[in-house]
Amino acid sequence: MKRIMVDMSATIIHHGHIRLLKKAKEYGKVIVGLTSDEEILNKKGYIPELKFEYRKEILESIKYVEEVVVTPWLLTNETLEKYNIDLLVHGSDNSNEIDEDKLLVFPRTEGISSTDIRKRACEIYNKLYKGKE
Repeated sequence: MKRIMVDMSATIIHHGHIRLLKKAKEYGKVIVGLTSDEEILNKKGYIPELKFEYRKEILESIKYVEEVVVTPWLLTNETLEKYNIDLLVHGSDNSNEIDEDKLLVFPRTEGISSTDIRKRACEIYNKLYKGKE
């Protein structure tokens, strides 16, 4: 069976992540390449709401996922070789530097992202609690 990698930060896991994992499972065993807390801080400028160990635990509990490994922000052919990956599945925002024949891109789920959820949570917090502390 082929080894399929889905790389993600999964700082706030949502249905778009689940849909991508489900699609990936159609091609083989799903290995999630999960970005470390340090890489997220360096690339996105913030510490994730959930630490790596908790994001990993959540992902491992999803029925479509066989394994979760730590990967850098940008994947290369060497990363795929390290984990014996046959194919990388990614959303349409892919910027990984791998051979095209090892890449399968799907459209992102419209209307959802961890960033959007984070913004809505801040808006709700500000509406409910700002000035009441």
